[in-house]
Amino acid sequence: MIPFVVSQYDEDKITELMNNEGIVRNKLKINAMISNSRAYLKYFSEPGSFTKFIWERVNFKPIDSNLKPGDTWPVTSKVSDDISNELKKMGFKFVGSTIIYAFLQAVGVYNDHMTYCHCYEEIKRNYINH
Repeated sequence: MIPFVVSQYDEDKITELMNNEGIVRNKLKINAMISNSRAYLKYFSEPGSFTKFIWERVNFKPIDSNLKPGDTWPVTSKVSDDISNELKKMGFKFVGSTIIYAFLQAVGVYNDHMTYCHCYEEIKRNYINH
């Protein structure tokens, strides 16, 4: 389990990561990754608990943003604001509302494809209308 492995990183591993040209070498972000792994294990150690934490905020149903030409893509929402604030209270770092919103898009909570996009109808048909 990746959070368990990352939660064990020490100064030697941080130094190794800071010398790795293949990643973003920001010590604050590396330390946050370690800290977030520890918080994840503390609050979400039960299988499915993080998934439930995310999806219960939208009643376990994806949200169709129904974006049309001329609309601007949202970068935050009340849901992302709420999740961000809750995670921060738990001690998570680098979990602002914009980052959380992008995560919610990536995992399918928000269907932010424009209505003319070839993916829009497929996502709506297979995930949202169920």
